[in-house]
Amino acid sequence: MSDPSLFSQLSFSMTIAFATALVAGLLLKFWLATRQIRHVAQHRAQVPADFASRITLEAHQKAADYTLAKTRFGMLELAWGAALVLVWTLLGGLSWLNQFLLQWMQPGLVQQVALLVAFGVLGALVDLPFTLYKTFVIEQRFGFNKITPKLWLQDMLKSLVVGAVLGLPLASLILWMMGATGAYWWLWTWCVWMGFNLLMLLLYPTLIAPWFNKFKPLDNPELKDRVTQLMARCGFQSKGFYVMDGSKRSAHANAYFTGFGASKRVVFYDTLLEQLSPGEVDAVLAHELGHFKHRHILKRIVSMFAISLVGFALLGWLSGQTWFYIGLGVIPNFRGANDALALILFMMVLPLFSTFIEPVMAQFSRKHEFEADAYAVAQTSGVDLSSALLKLYKDNASTLTPDPVYVKFYYSHPPAGERLSRMQGSHVNA
Repeated sequence: MSDPSLFSQLSFSMTIAFATALVAGLLLKFWLATRQIRHVAQHRAQVPADFASRITLEAHQKAADYTLAKTRFGMLELAWGAALVLVWTLLGGLSWLNQFLLQWMQPGLVQQVALLVAFGVLGALVDLPFTLYKTFVIEQRFGFNKITPKLWLQDMLKSLVVGAVLGLPLASLILWMMGATGAYWWLWTWCVWMGFNLLMLLLYPTLIAPWFNKFKPLDNPELKDRVTQLMARCGFQSKGFYVMDGSKRSAHANAYFTGFGASKRVVFYDTLLEQLSPGEVDAVLAHELGHFKHRHILKRIVSMFAISLVGFALLGWLSGQTWFYIGLGVIPNFRGANDALALILFMMVLPLFSTFIEPVMAQFSRKHEFEADAYAVAQTSGVDLSSALLKLYKDNASTLTPDPVYVKFYYSHPPAGERLSRMQGSHVNA
């Protein structure tokens, strides 16, 4: 940039915008967390009237205590995360790491891949205590953790292998394309990124997931007959129904569709089958089918495509602006490429600004959940779905009394009270 004063102004503006977003986002999230803690604590002593006949005070208080523990710990994670972002950027951590690697290797693709790997490894290491505490203290205290230290270590090593086998070639390809495909590199790398995500939808169910969990065909004749009839009635096909040994890691229960196209399959956690009756499992599956019937999955994929395209275009512009690096406390390479630096900085900065649109995304997600519930009630039994959801809220210790503002900002699923009230008509009809 030929005008030094304009360059200085842009760099300073970048610093101010970044610092403002960091502080404002942190204060906002702390305010929301304190609201959640206060609201849940105030309603801990009594089960809401609508649930008094179905939820015991003991279960209600366990859910409240679990929510309070997670939220308080989450505040500590927020503060730690903000401090790390500050260390990596304005305090010079990323710039130092880049210069350190440049002392050991020549500028180029290898050095840039090494920077991505080093940043990822260091980030995982500093987050490790928080991961361990959540798993072996909080989850353990409330009876949800089933994973042993040995299995946890095996999972971590397997994740490292998967990350290396899949992530390193992808990162190398993207970094190479950023430097070799001209001004519109961001468009071609976006195509590669989207292709990779679609490929993972095909490969994950059959190649990756079985490496971490055991999947066996559903062998309950009554349940298999029910879900087969439901799938046929709703006009859906899959590669089969499977039961996953989720209980070896957690007591939490779930069911989900995985895969894409011909590789799509239905997976039930073994903990889910232990907790729900066949009719309730049927209703939960119908809810998942509702997401497909309303094309929620397709809408989310299309949204991801559109948002990521805008993100790559923005990255394409910012990566060529020296003030972008200087404004974030990083000295760019003046004799080589800065593609890895641009990727890392963009990944750290973007979430700070996207914080303020999270309520919009959460609102769309809750709307989709209501639509899936309505579809499930139409296809199965509203009584079964209501009973299943209440069991899952209870067994997963989900609070029945979240703060309304916190819900609007964070909750991708509506609170129990809102979901069940929507089903009251179906209960009467049933």
